Amino acid sequence: MPVEFLGIAATNDGSETGPRSGAAFDKEYTLRLARAHEDHGWDRVLFAYGSGSPDPAPAAAYIAARLDRLRILLAHRPNVSYPTYAAKTFATLDQISDGRLTVHFITGGNDHEQRREGDTLTKDERYARTREYIRIVKKIWTTHEPFDHEGEHYRFHDFVSDVFPVQRPRPGVSFGGSSPAAYAAGGAEADIYCLWGEPLERTAEQIAAVKAAAAAAGRSDVPRIQVAFRPIIAPTEKLAWEKAHRTVDAIRARKERGEATTVRHHRGGTPEAASPQNAGSQRLISIAEAGERYDRALWTPTAAATGGAGNSNALVGTPETVAQALLDYYDLGVDILSARGYDLLGDAIDFGRHVIPIVREEVAKRDAERADRGPRSLAAVR
Repeated sequence: MPVEFLGIAATNDGSETGPRSGAAFDKEYTLRLARAHEDHGWDRVLFAYGSGSPDPAPAAAYIAARLDRLRILLAHRPNVSYPTYAAKTFATLDQISDGRLTVHFITGGNDHEQRREGDTLTKDERYARTREYIRIVKKIWTTHEPFDHEGEHYRFHDFVSDVFPVQRPRPGVSFGGSSPAAYAAGGAEADIYCLWGEPLERTAEQIAAVKAAAAAAGRSDVPRIQVAFRPIIAPTEKLAWEKAHRTVDAIRARKERGEATTVRHHRGGTPEAASPQNAGSQRLISIAEAGERYDRALWTPTAAATGGAGNSNALVGTPETVAQALLDYYDLGVDILSARGYDLLGDAIDFGRHVIPIVREEVAKRDAERADRGPRSLAAVR
């Protein structure tokens, strides 16, 4: 099966290891970073969402209008707009990008972050709202006649959109989470299910949970699986591990100085709670407490240093080592590999130059071997 690579479409150069050098939305840097991904073999980039961050939809439109091939994964929280409005926004962006849009729906795993924008629902209520929201958006994308909706969270009458996506029947829907409620919602509605990087055994367990949820929802297909990592690469293993320790030292130093190290912080604001509410972060912390190194190259101190904040487990080693580690996940059934470094621009270029070609070549070999085995098996039967 084909493999895809997802990078990050940051709107400034800040990361966990250093503060941004300019404005929150730096147009020149945003374009430069996106162009680096397009020029170095990446398939798509994520425009993430934070309560106080630049709005990802116009930022994505800005990039889509200036690049020709790079696809867009747009993060969206249902609490910030009505689904009728959001569906039109997404359809318009799909038009601007000539059919390069996928939408990543975020339920929200932290009550404090949700309340920053007036969302006071409980987590279970948010999951129910997200499922209803996704279904409405899908229907608006594909329905050319006015319709009514009377649901638990949304009610409207006689609505029909006059703008439709380029993609038929509709753009893809992406979803993530590591709780039973997340598996149920994403298993039912998602085309792509997103996971944070965990040890191979635990990732296999999550993939099985997603497949079971899809079957329970009556689906005959299953979502594609995406897994996210923070690669730390260097020409030798020794240099890669030295770089890894410098990276985690920089994260810890910023934290000790009281500086914001994730997009969920605000300048002068209060950091997120030390004990995260979302299951994904809880899992990352639990894994880090049980050990620092797993499998071929997975390293957990970066996750521990950020309190399990988002995509934070690293893959450490030479490009060859990291590529082989990614192939281990591919062999589990993961066909979208998400990666971003701590030097967003430089690491995107290095990963694109040195890791992506190895993975693509090895995947092509695997696919060719499967194709060769197929005809021989038929011949043997005959």
